[in-house]
Amino acid sequence: MRLIIKNDYDACSKWTADFIADQIIKANPTKEHPYVLGLPTGSTPLGIYKRLIELYQQGKISFENIITFNMDEYVGLDEKDEQSYHYFMFHNFFNHINIKKENIHILNGKAENPEEECQKYEEAIRAAGGIDLFLGGCGNDGHIAFNEPGSSLKSRTRVMSLTQDTIIANSRFFGGDLNKVPKTSLTVGIATITDAKQVVIVMTGPAKARALQQAVEGSVSQMWPVTALQLHENAIIVADDNATDELKVGTVKYFKGIEN
Repeated sequence: MRLIIKNDYDACSKWTADFIADQIIKANPTKEHPYVLGLPTGSTPLGIYKRLIELYQQGKISFENIITFNMDEYVGLDEKDEQSYHYFMFHNFFNHINIKKENIHILNGKAENPEEECQKYEEAIRAAGGIDLFLGGCGNDGHIAFNEPGSSLKSRTRVMSLTQDTIIANSRFFGGDLNKVPKTSLTVGIATITDAKQVVIVMTGPAKARALQQAVEGSVSQMWPVTALQLHENAIIVADDNATDELKVGTVKYFKGIEN
């Protein structure tokens, strides 16, 4: 595992976006051999998407031969709902780049058969040749996508009930009203994420300090889903200084020394 430590959120966003852009450029994707990205929603990736849009507008990267799979979607929200992850992705990213609509994959929260929808999603990922790079954030309790604590490390795309902590955290997007937050979601599994050739998880701010400490120094545990990255041969965590508050001083020096 690599741990990249930057000064603040903006620096983390820039490093991550530039890294993703570099991987796309190196892959030189074509229609026959596209590059496949796994993407998140929420506040964490906003700076990354902004930077990627800038790189596209500058002509440094193209998304013409990029296929994307989003991590999750709320059950019951229509794609036109402003709180849906469909809306989020198009509003904050897809509408501003040259990605083909047929190359965009987002779980359907209104699917009549949610279990079948999840199975088809896994099949679509396999049909695309697997995910080259999965980008994600991490919850304060260590959840990645909507894989809450207790999720199997071998889990696949499925219907997931949200914990009260996640509902409270996400209520900020629903005017602070807990009753408006959907209680279930469709989410890729931990194994779906870790099957990717590369995984990049971004964690910023002091609220993520405990999760980062577990991810880097703790034992692999289903109670801290992010610790599954320890088993991945090509995982990167990008964190700011505030998120390292609970790491040992020696750990911080070690990872900073490697990158320097």
